[in-house]
Formats: sequence, C-alpha cells, structure tokens
Amino acid sequence: MNTRYAWSERFPRRHPAAESSDHPTISPLGALRSPATEDEVTELEEGLGVGLPPSYRQFLLFADGWGSDDDCCLLRVEEVGWVRDVDPSMVESWSAPKRENSWSVPDELYYVYGREQDSIHYRGEYVPDTLLIGYWDDGAALLNPHVSTAEGEWEAWYVAPWLPGANRYRSFWDLATDELRTP
Repeated sequence: MNTRYAWSERFPRRHPAAESSDHPTISPLGALRSPATEDEVTELEEGLGVGLPPSYRQFLLFADGWGSDDDCCLLRVEEVGWVRDVDPSMVESWSAPKRENSWSVPDELYYVYGREQDSIHYRGEYVPDTLLIGYWDDGAALLNPHVSTAEGEWEAWYVAPWLPGANRYRSFWDLATDELRTP
C-alpha cells in the first residue's frame, strides 16, 4: 500500500470504546463508509475501461465514500461513473464553449494550480470524459483522465454553479486534503 496517501492519518482511528456502529467515524463532510473490497474496485475499473488514479483507488479501499447522501458526499463504488453517462445535464452545463472559456485554454493558463489559478481557465471539452465521484456545496467533484501525472494521478476538479469554471487540483489527494482543511 502506498503510504504517500495515508488516509488513516487524515481520518484517525476511533478510540476502541467508540468503535461500535452507534458511533461512526466522522469527517468534516460526514461519516466514512466501510471500505470497498478489492474486487469491487477492480470491477469499477473494468467497467470504466481504465485503472483509477492511485490516491482515489486507495481511498476507496480505505472508505467506500463519505458523507450523507442528501448533503455532501463522495460516492460509493457502485455510484461512480463517467459524467456523460451518470449526469448528462452536467455535460451540457459545463462543456458548452463560452466567450470566457474559449476552446481550448492554452497550457500556460491551464496548468496553474493553487492560489495563482483562475478557475475560469478550465477545458470544457474534457467534461464529458471526467469521472463523477461526489457532490458537495451544490457542486460536484470530478476526476479528469486527460491530465495525469507519471504516477498515474488524474487532475481533480470541483465545479459548482456559483464558480466561474473549475477549481482544479493535481490529484484527488490534493482535492480531498483541501476539503478536509475547510472549516
């Protein structure tokens, strides 16, 4: 297991007295779900036709999603899918070219992360091929296989109607740890 993605450090183990089902582990976005099995994750990858990025794959083996279904959540293995298949309305909303989101954003504007990033510089043409992995704050968490690292990490996006584009992160790990810092 890759210790670089130490989910157990982000979600410390409960005290043994609190390990009963009456006291679930709570994260800033809600309760962690039980881990997915290796077979479930492999079946998801086979259905998608691609291997998942390491930090997201390892997260699913740590917790098969988190949060409540009606508020903020990362989806369970059986709910994850390509945006074009599971939420076509999102494709219509986020992939149509707009004046401020002209096709395609040049690399020098696109590959900027962190505080210097301008969320307007995302590539709408990637939206149909992104993986929908969760919802929170009226937005969605997506993984973009068009931009990946040598280690196999995919770019992660957060999109919301009130955001003029996408907040982009180098990986799912970066997106999740940023959310965990949010009060």
